[in-house]
Amino acid sequence: MLKVCSFLPAVTQMMYDMGLEDHLFGITFECPQQALEEKLPVVRCVMEGKNLTSTEIDALFSASKHQGKSLYYVDEPVLKQIAPDIIFTQDICDVCQIDTECTAAAVAVLEKQPEIISISPESLEDVFSTAIKIGEALGQEEKAYVYLEALHKRIDKVIDNLWKHRAMPKRVMLMEWIQPIYNCGHWIPHQIAYAGGTDMLANPSGDSIVTPWDKIVKYDPEILVIAPCGFTITRTMEEMHLLTQKPGWETLKAVKNNKVFLANFELFTQSSAGTLVDGIELLAGLFHPDINSIPTHLQHKYLQYNLTDTEKGLAK
Repeated sequence: MLKVCSFLPAVTQMMYDMGLEDHLFGITFECPQQALEEKLPVVRCVMEGKNLTSTEIDALFSASKHQGKSLYYVDEPVLKQIAPDIIFTQDICDVCQIDTECTAAAVAVLEKQPEIISISPESLEDVFSTAIKIGEALGQEEKAYVYLEALHKRIDKVIDNLWKHRAMPKRVMLMEWIQPIYNCGHWIPHQIAYAGGTDMLANPSGDSIVTPWDKIVKYDPEILVIAPCGFTITRTMEEMHLLTQKPGWETLKAVKNNKVFLANFELFTQSSAGTLVDGIELLAGLFHPDINSIPTHLQHKYLQYNLTDTEKGLAK
């Protein structure tokens, strides 16, 4: 049996989704809880276990990038113990995960050289194709197609419901980071579109970028979704003051109409094909609550941000 190390939480989740977890021997410290309980963590991070603010994380990454260092590293003794046949890694973001260059350096000392497969999707369709890539590598391509067929049916259901009710797209913004503010990129704009929204500040199939606050105020989204990469709802709440204290916050249409939502990051970033479809279903319920209900298993994944008394007074 082929032994796999997954250096991506998304790949780990998809292997579980497709019933391929028996091939999985090594993972990252950020992988899903079930995997952490069953598999050996191979990839670690200097930020692991630290409760850093958005500003501190951004500063740490900027400094490490300037110095040519990586925030992630491989536990080489564990990797040597596993002696994998295949390692899945990525080159799309050196903030979120270890990259192919670091992976190659770590495996160079191994007696048996594993196949390194880079998983670097840019669009939603690319993420779906990733499942096929995983299946092909393990000789289990049919499982990937069965998995994707079920996901496409869920998306079609959302689309058909929007079409049936002739729903107009909502003007929205999804933030991938708070300080500094980043717009959303890669596959997230496609999720938003499938859910019945449009984000004119987004960068479809491209990197998310720093977005000036005055540009957001001028855009004035009807709905604001805040889902910083790597942050849970609780973690995001700790930093909401960075947004609510900005000039013009209280004038935003999303704020005045109580349409500001916090969401768990895994529905949008570092995500498997399945969790991205979860994200589409959640967004459809937030954008068009009159025609779409949020699935029960997702209701704890978001929070409607309630205005403070001061903000309520300013928003009148």
